[in-house]
Amino acid sequence: MKKKFNITGTCIPGRHFMADTSAKLRAITAMIEEGLYFTINRPRQYGKTTTLYLLDKQLNQTGTYLAIRISFEGVGDVAFEDENRFCNVFLTLLQADLASLNWAEGAIFLKKSAEKELNISELSAVVTQLTERSEKGIVLFIDEVDKSSNNQLFISFLGMLRQKFLNQQEGKDTTFHSVVLAGVHDVRSLKAQIRPGETAKQNSPWNIAADFKVDLSLHVPEIASMLEDYARERQVALDPVALAERLFFYTSGYPFLVCKLCKMVDETFLPEKTTAEWTVEDLDRAAQALLMERNVTNFDSLIKNLHNNEELCRIATRIIIDGEAVDYNPYNADIGLGLLYGLFDESPDKRGKLILHNRIYRELVANFLISRWQTASSNATNREIDHYNFRGQFVRPDGSLDFELVLTRFQAFMREQYHKADRNFLEQQARLIFLAFVRPIINGSGYDFKEPQLSEERRTDVAITFNQFRYVVELKIWRGPKAHTTGLAQLGGYLDTLGLTTGFLVIFDHSSVKSWDKKWLLEEVPGKKIFAVWV
Repeated sequence: MKKKFNITGTCIPGRHFMADTSAKLRAITAMIEEGLYFTINRPRQYGKTTTLYLLDKQLNQTGTYLAIRISFEGVGDVAFEDENRFCNVFLTLLQADLASLNWAEGAIFLKKSAEKELNISELSAVVTQLTERSEKGIVLFIDEVDKSSNNQLFISFLGMLRQKFLNQQEGKDTTFHSVVLAGVHDVRSLKAQIRPGETAKQNSPWNIAADFKVDLSLHVPEIASMLEDYARERQVALDPVALAERLFFYTSGYPFLVCKLCKMVDETFLPEKTTAEWTVEDLDRAAQALLMERNVTNFDSLIKNLHNNEELCRIATRIIIDGEAVDYNPYNADIGLGLLYGLFDESPDKRGKLILHNRIYRELVANFLISRWQTASSNATNREIDHYNFRGQFVRPDGSLDFELVLTRFQAFMREQYHKADRNFLEQQARLIFLAFVRPIINGSGYDFKEPQLSEERRTDVAITFNQFRYVVELKIWRGPKAHTTGLAQLGGYLDTLGLTTGFLVIFDHSSVKSWDKKWLLEEVPGKKIFAVWV
């Protein structure tokens, strides 16, 4: 069977192209060998199930441990209706996996135990007997614990495992050597009803869990190993490191996004080429196409979460559209929710600022926010944009954009609307209006990525690619000459990182008397030309 890039379910070596995550597996295995109990809680499609599969396979091959891997996916709500049913389902799941490991005695014991009507206390005794019968330390993996994490029975089950762990530490009991739970939510912060009729309270049935700090993101060397494997098997010419760096640029190592972009290039763009060569430009095309693709489950889930939580949406707007520096605080409930969903992350410099997790998500959410603004029934300003941003007038014969004209037309639009519309509205929505203005011009031939630069000016750079031409536009609020000079220097540095000598600047001047100036700044930044407009 020909290997492929996998974006659904477990990734299997020999069937799928996979990143070399051996260092991550070693780090997790070291925790298991210590006898730790812990939870791997990461966003959807972040490699949790694949990681459990690889650990399970690796541990069972060592001869030291007996790894049992079960999942609460698909067991249904009926399994949590009463203790007897839950205990039966749990033991049946254990027995089914154990049967595949050729330990007949253990499988028969579990099968007979599952035929009895047991409560949680009696289930505890079964676990003791099972682990006493085994010559190896038993490691238990439970996947998809979210499916039952709001159920009182599940909390009681965790409490049983917790008590057995503590008793084993004191030499009073025998239980699983290590227990690893996997899911989106951290079960250490479940809410439980202590007594029937009580309001749900914070409980800690899993406060024995060790902190899980292994980074499951895919980094450049790990992605490059997957691409090298792909190149060998498919006989495709490529630069694995350059492509891995570009994949990380777009995805920040989010496993689903990495594999999705690779899959799109392999199955869609390479077959269209006359040579078997994979280039960085192919990945750029894939990133652009992905943002236009419909029915991407991962995206649907992310946008649904924004729809369902207006405060989460407001935070995303402040970061992406307004260019605000929002403090990273995982104890803030809304920020914590965004981290849980994989929407947010801490800035790479670890200076305590919140960012969107990756550029793909940043663009996806920006598109959602712009679309929501455009479709607002009361949005008269948006309906006027079409008179100013007709695409044909901005495209040069060589396929580049006359970006000086783009900004000049945007300034004219804002100046005209400033006399017609609510000034406060225009000033509050200025960045969003600019992004909505540019979007129809580049659609179909380009894309733009909002690059947060968390400086004193709270500015946002927009990096636009159009037919392989690149443009950097800085959006900033006028805060006086000193901040302006600092901002120009920072823009110059950003242009250097992209190998560009020309940049563009939109200055939002909220003073009562606006200059409406526009000019090329030719000497302010050595070696750079910057066209600036004031709106």
